[in-house]
Amino acid sequence: MRYPQGTFAVGMLTSLVRTTSSRAAATALPATTWTQRAGVAAARNLASSSSTSAGPVDKMESFDNYYEKDKLHKQPGDPNKRDFTYFVLGGARFIYASAARLVALKFVSTMSASADVLALANAEFDIGDIPLGQGVTVKWRGKPIFIRHRTPAEIDRENAVNMNELRDAEADTVRAQRPEWLIIVGICTHLGCVPIANAGEYHGWFCPCHGSHYDVSGRIRKGPAPLNMEIPPYKFLADTKVLIG
Repeated sequence: MRYPQGTFAVGMLTSLVRTTSSRAAATALPATTWTQRAGVAAARNLASSSSTSAGPVDKMESFDNYYEKDKLHKQPGDPNKRDFTYFVLGGARFIYASAARLVALKFVSTMSASADVLALANAEFDIGDIPLGQGVTVKWRGKPIFIRHRTPAEIDRENAVNMNELRDAEADTVRAQRPEWLIIVGICTHLGCVPIANAGEYHGWFCPCHGSHYDVSGRIRKGPAPLNMEIPPYKFLADTKVLIG
């Protein structure tokens, strides 16, 4: 009578376990040693029996053999693939360059002056209506500008001043492009007050804040102010028109 293969293997394993148990009781070796040996022998018997009864084993060494019909046989240097790669790289570089250009333009535009600032940078004034011996006050860049139409006597008096008497020595010919017209920034050089015209001991300007006296050339003659009143940049566009700034 033939038994199934699994039943025979289980019977063999049972008989071996019983044999090893009887031998372990008769000897002084530990029971665990005999159990381990029995397990190894049973595993070897099962492996040998299964290898003889089983069919050929497919080791699956190469997966490509199963998908040959689905592979795309395209070479690495295929012209179509190369053109697409160049197109993508070129488009990306163009986008990067455009973005960098926009960022640079935005940065440069923030550094330039705004329209209202540029409008105040230069100011043109008509000085033909200023009477002789009088002056007007105009505004340029938020500052008061004194424009005085000087008489010949005032011009001679300022030219005759001794330079050694001046705290901030400066000739009248240097301060006025045309002798009859004096253009100065109307701010006291002490603490920034606005002096009063046609006042003071020198008939020019007097600062009521701390008592500084300026002559008709805008030079400091008396008081705490350390410097003469500033001369703004200007030029004559005509005999009666001046551009400040």
